[in-house]
Amino acid sequence: MKVFLYILLSLGLMMSSCKTGLEAIQKSKDYNYKLQRADQFYEAKQYSKANVLYEELLTVFKGTKNFEAIYYRYANSFYFMKNYLAASYHFKNFSDIFPKSEHAEECEYLNSLCLHNLSPNYSLDQSNTVKSIGEMQSFVNTHPESKYVDDANRMIDESREKLEARDAYSAELYYKIREYKAATVAFEQIMRKYPDSRNSDYYFYMQAKSKYEYALNSIPTKQEERYASALADCQDFLKKSPKSKYINEIERINALSSQALKKIKL
Repeated sequence: MKVFLYILLSLGLMMSSCKTGLEAIQKSKDYNYKLQRADQFYEAKQYSKANVLYEELLTVFKGTKNFEAIYYRYANSFYFMKNYLAASYHFKNFSDIFPKSEHAEECEYLNSLCLHNLSPNYSLDQSNTVKSIGEMQSFVNTHPESKYVDDANRMIDESREKLEARDAYSAELYYKIREYKAATVAFEQIMRKYPDSRNSDYYFYMQAKSKYEYALNSIPTKQEERYASALADCQDFLKKSPKSKYINEIERINALSSQALKKIKL
């Protein structure tokens, strides 16, 4: 028990000492000393401490030769602490303030990377994903020879895949809640937005399936037109994707739609 209490007391003293040390530096009026200590914290990867000191020093050194380096490290400290929202803001601000800096290109890229990191799961709001694509594409366009271009293009592709997954999720949700007309429109829009998607045959299949269910659940006076639309999709699918893994299901929907039309016309 005494050993345990000794350990707790030692840890408490260490934490108190660390806190007191930072507070003592903050109280100092020697700004060059403060900058030296901030840089030491930064080099030691103690980014939260460095961040606190850099923030205080920004106004002190604004307009001096040290300001650029301080602001660069200040922005980076947010990134290393994984505060991507603040990091994105300051990286963009840095590149705007210092467009000719040796770090300007890097900060433009890191701004986009932070937005990419802020992009949530595809089932959630994708505002940051859209913003990330815009910033990353702008970076690629303005810095086509940059060493970051390959990574930027990869992240653009990843972000677009996430937006596609989001759209597919919404379309599938319409189908699950039996909103077949909305599902039909949603799957059709996905195919227009992502014509080169590796999931194109799935979207086409789901469009045909949604049309069939829409016809099946329609009032009698609307069924002929809607079954005909489902049938047209099935036949188009059979021509374009004869080796698709959905071919058996499409053939089933094709047969059911054809049978339904024959009954209506009797």
